Amino acid sequence: MVLFSSASIYAEEKKAPLQIESEQLIQPEIERRVVELDKIDTEDFEATVFTGLLSVEDFGANSVTGVRLAYHINEDIFVEGTYALSKAGQTSYERLSGGAPLLTSDERDIEYYNVSLGYNLLPGESFLTRNTSFNSAIYIIAGVGNTTFAGADRLTINVGGGYRLLASDWLALHIDVRDHIFNIDILAEDKTANNLEVTLGISMFF
Repeated sequence: MVLFSSASIYAEEKKAPLQIESEQLIQPEIERRVVELDKIDTEDFEATVFTGLLSVEDFGANSVTGVRLAYHINEDIFVEGTYALSKAGQTSYERLSGGAPLLTSDERDIEYYNVSLGYNLLPGESFLTRNTSFNSAIYIIAGVGNTTFAGADRLTINVGGGYRLLASDWLALHIDVRDHIFNIDILAEDKTANNLEVTLGISMFF
């Protein structure tokens, strides 16, 4: 004969149904997937080499190359200095009239530099495949500088935005669109010219 104590019977009755059921279930062993995220390296300086197209109003679109040096004050704000070279083409008037050129070859050389303040507007991730993603950011930027063109130095304001993709913790890719705004008076009128620039760049944090 098997005897049960009243204490053991009472303890079984006090257990909640869910508790008894959970004790009988097999607990699964889940293997967690390790996710590694590329972050900006501990250094705050970023050096960029870029190339693209610069469209000078009335002078067509031509290649531009340059360098940028940025200092990231924090994860949202950065300061950037830029230096670049390009060369303006012919105006439609020069091409159609067949007359004397408005500018000499040296006067068509374009050299500009500026200092800008940037803000990371939309930091996040970009997915290249279902299982592959990279840290990225969309940013806006604005600044002031100087453009040497047509034999004169011209005060220039630049505004624009860009997209940064962190390929690793020290390497990034950039796509930038900027408008360089300065006064120009070559075609017998003084006007404010909007000169759009689209560039691709590769940068290194150090």
